[in-house]
Amino acid sequence: MRRFAQLIDAMNRWLGLTLRWLALLMVLVQFAIVVGRYVFGVNSIAAQESVLYLHGALFMLAAGYTLLVDRHVRVDVFYADLSLAARRRIDIAGHLLLLLPAMAALFWWSWPSVRNSWKILEGPISVGGIEAVFLLKSLIPAFCILVTLQSLAILVRLVAEEFEA
Repeated sequence: MRRFAQLIDAMNRWLGLTLRWLALLMVLVQFAIVVGRYVFGVNSIAAQESVLYLHGALFMLAAGYTLLVDRHVRVDVFYADLSLAARRRIDIAGHLLLLLPAMAALFWWSWPSVRNSWKILEGPISVGGIEAVFLLKSLIPAFCILVTLQSLAILVRLVAEEFEA
């Protein structure tokens, strides 16, 4: 099981370190859009939508990495003052009772929309936009899978630590 956790960690680490470059690309594309519009009077709906696609890919596909490096949003009013064992138990309960069911529900409820989008190869959001909304929607189940796998990898470690303690 620990080997499984290490493989998931490695995959999400690679994704996070690779996808971080999308942030720079997103800034450069947005800068080019602004310069094109206000300096040269040129506008492109597809270029504007590409920023949306880059943003979606960055945040949805790197969420597992964010969970791995423990940089996700945490409301820790009491958590920080608790013992390591108490925090570990809260983390186990949070993964089992909140995160994993939320990912399952999001996957379950989004799948029909993603499936239908692929069935018709759903076109652009706006006229003249990128003809790949089906790819954008596919980020939702990919997000669910990556976060679920990372959550399971974390759970393997937390449960192992709980039994070792």
